[in-house]
Amino acid sequence: MSALTHQDSDGRIRMVDVGDKAVTRRRAVAEAQITMNAEAFTAVRDGQGPKGDVLKTAEIAGIMAAKKTSDLIPLCHPLPLTKLKVAIEALPSGAGFHITAEAQTDGKTGVEMEALTAASAAALTVYDMAKALDKSMEISGLRLVSKTGGKSGDYQRPGS
Repeated sequence: MSALTHQDSDGRIRMVDVGDKAVTRRRAVAEAQITMNAEAFTAVRDGQGPKGDVLKTAEIAGIMAAKKTSDLIPLCHPLPLTKLKVAIEALPSGAGFHITAEAQTDGKTGVEMEALTAASAAALTVYDMAKALDKSMEISGLRLVSKTGGKSGDYQRPGS
């Protein structure tokens, strides 16, 4: 197993030095899902949430959060993001929504954390905006789906 990259040989926490790395196109996709009761699902799906259009607001929240990742996660590098996209689709079961977030940059470090931050913030926004209808909503399955670019190579989650 390789060493933790955010810890030096003396055990001190550090931001990884990416100064000597090549600039490459980096792309990452993350996902999450939120499940809820039928009343909340119908209201959110139909744009009739108690606080307005939940899905459009959550997509914007995910994009905004990704742009602030380095402010939220202490050791993340601030990145010049070239693309951010958040899409929220109804689950086939009708019990909630699937969230996909895609981040891209031309840089020296990856955008996995930005994609994960976008997906999680979008899910939290759905929860916040629909909690009056269902406080028992559940956010699950936050994970990296794929990444491309960089020294460590490409990654595709098995089964995705």
